[in-house]
Amino acid sequence: MTDIDIRPVSTRQELNQFITLPSKLYQGMEGFVEPFNMEQTHLLHPRHSAVFRHADIQYFMAWRHGTPIGRIAAILDHRAIEHWNERIGGFGALDALPEQAIVTALLNAAEKWLAQHKVTSIRGPVTLSGNAETGTLVEGQRSDPMIAMPWHPPELDALIRYAGYEKATDLLSYRLEINADTEKKFKVPSNLRPEKGRLNGFTTRSLSKREILSQGEILRKLYNDAWSHKYNFVPMEDYEMTAMIAQIKPLLRPENYVQIDQNGTPVAMAMVLPNLYDITKDIGGSPSVIGWLRFGYRLLFHRFESARVILLGVSSRVRGTLMGSLLPSLAIVELLNRRHTLPYKWVELGWILEDDTNMRNLAESLVPSPYKTHRLYEKTINQDKKDETRTASS
Repeated sequence: MTDIDIRPVSTRQELNQFITLPSKLYQGMEGFVEPFNMEQTHLLHPRHSAVFRHADIQYFMAWRHGTPIGRIAAILDHRAIEHWNERIGGFGALDALPEQAIVTALLNAAEKWLAQHKVTSIRGPVTLSGNAETGTLVEGQRSDPMIAMPWHPPELDALIRYAGYEKATDLLSYRLEINADTEKKFKVPSNLRPEKGRLNGFTTRSLSKREILSQGEILRKLYNDAWSHKYNFVPMEDYEMTAMIAQIKPLLRPENYVQIDQNGTPVAMAMVLPNLYDITKDIGGSPSVIGWLRFGYRLLFHRFESARVILLGVSSRVRGTLMGSLLPSLAIVELLNRRHTLPYKWVELGWILEDDTNMRNLAESLVPSPYKTHRLYEKTINQDKKDETRTASS
């Protein structure tokens, strides 16, 4: 018999343990690379994460004989409930030793807390919103790590499903090598390039660090418009975009962003985010003084080898038209054309919903199959959860 105690996170020390717990749980597991603590703090600490401005979030940790063995966040996102017009709660930051009793106890704690807030179903994992880390990694554990894409042991998927959760959808990621062959393979006719031929009214813009806040607001509105019809979408607030820009600005160069305008109106965008793991995976989550010096040097000279396409979409003005189907390809082509300026050897086309035929066709015209799969789950919450105890034993 192994006792598992589930307790809410209530002290500063427990919060720090919560943020850094995956590094302790998964150390030594094949394929796991320790995340950068500073990035995880921005993601999870209430003082840094903008999600706490419109969501009530309760963290729980599982303990065994005084040692933390798992964690979970129960998320009541009021903006999501308003947008979906359904009382759907969320769970996220689910990391645990791969034991059924631990995972079930953590999920039960989140369900009970959400049931007390009159939530009728639960969806996740999202950390802490669908605009950040999303899904449980079910395939690709031994692949290269990527920024903002969570890692989990392969057993976790079955443990979640055994706890009564059903698959809602899969999120697919494709690894695109950046070289002359790729650029040649994905070449478009000259009369279908911005400012030429049939696209004479279309222009492209790059990122301006001087105007990054105003560009960020344009990007936010375009993102909200382009993704409004997608599963699990929640509109991004202006303060969320401001917080994101503050976090990623040191990583960016002008070439990381492509905006396509039609007669001065933004209609498509793509942004690539340099892969933080490229400059941190050998210095650990909490660098030494020497490690920080290495980090600063690599950041200053942009010593990245890979990146992730974090935003790619088109405005509803052109969605469903021939031009709308062409614009994502043009944005990718523009990024490929910048391979001579950016140092990336490969990029990840990620967070593609498995039923998004257009985006999958675009990705698979370049890469035959995904190299990673993340999964979202749903479950109806039994209102009897309100009366369950906190502690589970197995």
